[in-house]
Amino acid sequence: MPRTLTTLLFLETLSKPTIWAKPNFIIPNGMPVIIWCQGMHKATEYQLYFEGQLSALEKSNPPGMMNKVKFSIHTMTSKTAGQYRCSYRSGELWSNPSDPLDLVITGMYDKPTLSVHPGSEVISGEKVTFYCHLETATSTFFLLKEGRSSHPQRRYGNMQAEFSMSPVTTAHRGTYRCFGSYNNHVWSFPSEPVTLLVTGGTENTSLTPTEQPSSSDSWEPYLVTTKTGFQEAPALWDHTTQNLLQICLAFLVLVALVCILAEDRLRSKKTQEGANLALSWECRRSFRKEKHLDE
Repeated sequence: MPRTLTTLLFLETLSKPTIWAKPNFIIPNGMPVIIWCQGMHKATEYQLYFEGQLSALEKSNPPGMMNKVKFSIHTMTSKTAGQYRCSYRSGELWSNPSDPLDLVITGMYDKPTLSVHPGSEVISGEKVTFYCHLETATSTFFLLKEGRSSHPQRRYGNMQAEFSMSPVTTAHRGTYRCFGSYNNHVWSFPSEPVTLLVTGGTENTSLTPTEQPSSSDSWEPYLVTTKTGFQEAPALWDHTTQNLLQICLAFLVLVALVCILAEDRLRSKKTQEGANLALSWECRRSFRKEKHLDE
């Protein structure tokens, strides 16, 4: 059954890759980090984009056998902090870009102070407020709980921000640090750790609703992306255009071949009809000649 253009577009679309960072997306100044990009098993080439521009290229080794590659940043600096995406090639097609990965550098400039009220030891059900203070001119602060894969909470304030949790449960106990932010991807040194002890109540390892910040404060890529990061560079989306052009070109070639075959068949039919007509006239001529001789 012939493939329509819609079928070709469906069959030739590659799934977008997955991107992540090890050991974390929050990296201290001067430390190394590895960015992983995972595509499909037949991928032969990977590209890494930084702030919308092509940054690095890696090929699968052996080609088409590895479904992921790594891009190493040996020393994290403010120049390598930012938003990353990746894409991969399979055959002649390129995938769409991955979701964004925001790499944050810490250990820049000053160090904030972190305190907790009413104290570091509270009873389950009470209200607890963390205060993060930084003298340097900044209005954005992050609170991070250590030892688990929770997202940093973000708050705004003039040299100080408040992080309230109410009511607290045993799920809130742990060690906290805070950061001041100078832009979306450059953070201060971490504060000294503050350990919160919560007593009473039943053991609950799940996160309570109050520990999950509201959508305006949660750490999500679209909330910490710079404006230029959201303006997709033309180079980043050239692969999609290239894939569509290749598919359309293949479709046009297929149509041209069908037209050529149809024209050739029509020409052969006309040639055959001409030959039959010539043979008919020759037969009539021979018949008339024989009749004339008989007379």
